[in-house]
Amino acid sequence: MSDLLAPIINSFKIPELRRKIIITAIIVVVYRIAAHIPVGGVDLAALRQFFQGNQFLGLLDIFSGGTLANFSIISLGLNPYINASIILQLLQMVFPSLEALSKEGEYGRQKINQYTRYITVPLAVLQSVGMVALLRSQGVISGGGNPLDVLTIIVAMTTGTIFAMWLGELITEYGVGNGISLLIFAGIVARAPVSLAQTFSVTDTQQILNLMIFAALALVITAGIVYVNEGRRQIMIHYARRFLGGREVGGSYSYLPLRVNQAGVIPIIFAVSLVLVPSFGGQYLSQASSQPTLQSIGRFLVLNFQVHSLTYNLSYFLLVIGFTYFYTAVIFNPNKIADEIKKTGAFIAGVRPGTATAAYLNYILVRITLAGAIFLGIVAILPSIVSQITGITTLAVGGTGILIVVSVILDLAKQFESKLVERNYEGFLKR
Repeated sequence: MSDLLAPIINSFKIPELRRKIIITAIIVVVYRIAAHIPVGGVDLAALRQFFQGNQFLGLLDIFSGGTLANFSIISLGLNPYINASIILQLLQMVFPSLEALSKEGEYGRQKINQYTRYITVPLAVLQSVGMVALLRSQGVISGGGNPLDVLTIIVAMTTGTIFAMWLGELITEYGVGNGISLLIFAGIVARAPVSLAQTFSVTDTQQILNLMIFAALALVITAGIVYVNEGRRQIMIHYARRFLGGREVGGSYSYLPLRVNQAGVIPIIFAVSLVLVPSFGGQYLSQASSQPTLQSIGRFLVLNFQVHSLTYNLSYFLLVIGFTYFYTAVIFNPNKIADEIKKTGAFIAGVRPGTATAAYLNYILVRITLAGAIFLGIVAILPSIVSQITGITTLAVGGTGILIVVSVILDLAKQFESKLVERNYEGFLKR
């Protein structure tokens, strides 16, 4: 841990990095202050009671850092922006012009970010309308849901998402790390003191023993996440020898790193969104429907898709594996990688360039992705299993939260380390 935090600690000795860290800290504080500014026209007591009985909204509240249960102006958090980013990545597979734009360096990156912002706004409006409609059906919105009040809530929630997105981009440009990831990280970490206080309020012997077991498992899971996230399969790429201007060039080699977890945290986000739909729909059918058949279907879904049920965890696990393979196929195309290797005059030893190289890369990718997918599935369902065994439910944040926290810390440490190395080189050149 000391080696991991050493680059961050040493960064405070450099004025430029210290300024970036201070700017990042100020923006995060502003974001957390905004998280406690409520939107008007909502019965907060009824809202919290409704969230406690709804798994889907309770999970969203955890990852928004408690902003949803408080119904703050940034209650939607950065979910619309994340969804817009995923949609744009999928659209790049459909429209070659978008894919070509993404490869045009800084200009292409700026245009893609601009399109992401454009998509974020209507998504935020749609999510705001859906949330308001849900709260109106539950009688959470005070005053019976006056149209002007409803419009005000929708505008406030949409504006809050745009404000949070702007703060994230400010961190990316003037601070350290990826701003969007840092704000999500801050929201998850902000829930930790509340969860710890609720957990340690019970001090009997069995609870203390369970906490020790939980802490040991948390360390093992964190170490496993670091190990898998940093896992690479290094494929040696050889460059052919050739003569240019009477000189022999080439003959060198490099490595193509294939990550065990290519998809990151996205498969868990996809999977948890789908696996909670049956329970959410079942609650709606059992309460809103007047037909006995639909009510029985709703009760069946609620009963079989509870968070700790076997059906829920098995479905969650399989969905994570399926989405891992799907998203890996979206972001890593063996055919394009093989073509790029061939264009540079490089090759993999013992493998013919072109189609054979693509098949070889796909063969390796399928095998290592299986290990990453199974690990992600275990991380996704393990908090539910552990909380069932130990009886500790207040600390079961979920696999997504653990992955985000660990990934952001690793990314920050690497960025600080690269900045320190860059500065050392600059000092050497000045001498």
